[in-house]
Amino acid sequence: MDLRCGYESGAQAADPVVPAEALAGVTIRQAPTEGHEDPEFRQTCFPILDSPEYWSHNWRLQPHLVKAAHDAIATAIPGVLVYCSAGRDRTGMICALLLGNAGVEPVLVAADYAASVRVMAGVANHSPTIDQQAEWTRNQVDSGLADKFPLVREVAGGVQEIFDVLKVGMATRESLRSLLVDP
Repeated sequence: MDLRCGYESGAQAADPVVPAEALAGVTIRQAPTEGHEDPEFRQTCFPILDSPEYWSHNWRLQPHLVKAAHDAIATAIPGVLVYCSAGRDRTGMICALLLGNAGVEPVLVAADYAASVRVMAGVANHSPTIDQQAEWTRNQVDSGLADKFPLVREVAGGVQEIFDVLKVGMATRESLRSLLVDP
């Protein structure tokens, strides 16, 4: 499930070459969570796209996109890989909601988010904005995460209310939960 905007999708110049046979049987579905053409989204979210601070603005300004991403995941064949350009912000938002919906403790969801930030710190990505974390050293990560933990915990703990705002139906919520907890 590719959460990137259409203009970001596909292989980028710096990406490794992936042989076509490696993707045999893999279906890539577009489910962008953001619409960068929206001036209010750009003004509000672009300065904070590398932080969970933008998540609530994303679902306030473009709830239809965040809902559509969840609908697409819920109807996918099990074995779904969710990704964006860095695997941290859009992916972090969607995964925090998915994990919270599946009943994972909010502190563990925040730890999962922190793990993705740690892995991506100091790594350039294909973000359409300046990614401050791409310049972080490993030593800067913990101080940079200190104010992010509460935000991620709040999202994971309040997922049902967020899904209400997004108008994610009960059947979709159950499908999303089942993808993560059913054997």
